[in-house]
Amino acid sequence: MDGGGSNWCLHYIVKEDLQNLADQLKIKLTVAHYPAYCSKYNPIEHRLFPHIQRSWEAVVFENHEIVKQQVEKTTTTTGLQVVAWLNEKVYQTGRKVRENFKETMTIVFDQVLPKWNYQIQPL
Repeated sequence: MDGGGSNWCLHYIVKEDLQNLADQLKIKLTVAHYPAYCSKYNPIEHRLFPHIQRSWEAVVFENHEIVKQQVEKTTTTTGLQVVAWLNEKVYQTGRKVRENFKETMTIVFDQVLPKWNYQIQPL
């Protein structure tokens, strides 16, 4: 998981959402955050985004549909193809963690790097 923005490793709202997902799916989730400023080592970003960026060169983005179409045109000679869709969900801002979440969460933090790595057990 990238380590910046809304899913930063110290934000408990992310942990609460992941706890809810683990509970819903009834599976254990293992989370490993990239440290801040290290997403350049993320293989998805490294292998996908440069090709998408090339497909965007000299294109004027007049609307979301143009962006989506250009992303879907992204290919490589080794067979990369990209599927995209527009997420039109409106997300709530300013959400806060449930008052007793830290006491009731079933998160087991890693012994070596607890800030960045943990497992979430379903309830």
